[in-house]
Amino acid sequence: MVKVGVHVSIAGSLDFAVDRAKDAGCNVFQMFSRNPRGWGYQLVPAEVAETFRAKVRTTGIIPVDHMPYLPNLASPKPEIWEKSVSALTAELGRCGTLGIPCLVTHLGHHLGDGIAGGRARVITAINTALGESDNAVQLILENTAGEKNSVGSSFEHIRGIMDGIEEKKRIGICFDTCHAFAAGYELRSEEGLSETLAQFDEQVGLKNLKVIHLNDTKGDRGSGLDRHEHIGLGFIGEDGFRHILHNRIFSALPLVCETPVDERRDDRGNIAKVRELAG
Repeated sequence: MVKVGVHVSIAGSLDFAVDRAKDAGCNVFQMFSRNPRGWGYQLVPAEVAETFRAKVRTTGIIPVDHMPYLPNLASPKPEIWEKSVSALTAELGRCGTLGIPCLVTHLGHHLGDGIAGGRARVITAINTALGESDNAVQLILENTAGEKNSVGSSFEHIRGIMDGIEEKKRIGICFDTCHAFAAGYELRSEEGLSETLAQFDEQVGLKNLKVIHLNDTKGDRGSGLDRHEHIGLGFIGEDGFRHILHNRIFSALPLVCETPVDERRDDRGNIAKVRELAG
């Protein structure tokens, strides 16, 4: 059976995220460990951390943390960049406290001063944060959709960042299907998927692939549009996800849906659709 789940809320208490994941039928879940729309946060109380860890052990559900929205590791603005590095360092620490093995991060936007400068700032930010982290939490770098000024939409750009990381064993890659498709990579056919994975292996290495963000997309291939859609209802479509889910590389990894919740389908519905298409 594929290991599939969704992004869940921490409303009320961090450990409630595990309850919500279990209720939704998840084998894996993703969460924010704090308010994703602000810079401020509170320390994780010891009793909450222990309860969270206990629930994860009891359920066997795999937890994944995600960085908040505001940090921008590629920002040319010193104040924003420094706050972003501090936020990344703190989030690695929070993962260690909660026993979460990996933290997914976006690579950011260079805001118009060029990809080379943005990539250099991302490398410095990651090296700084990992150097100040005293745990074994793995930082997972997520590919981007190719939107304006984004860093990390091509496998070559991700490789360039990886080459600059000092603690290479502390990093891995999150492959977002919506982002890859929006950036121009073909996923809808068996041949296209094989070619995309071959390019990924050549540039990044399949051994570094750790997490899949399994999302359909509201934008066509190469659109640069980062707009997620229900599994099978977007431009990748059911046939595309059937190919993805029958591929041994994808099917062996934790699959996290970051799909909408609306009148058409909820989280349970997308999990059920993934399991249906996976056969």
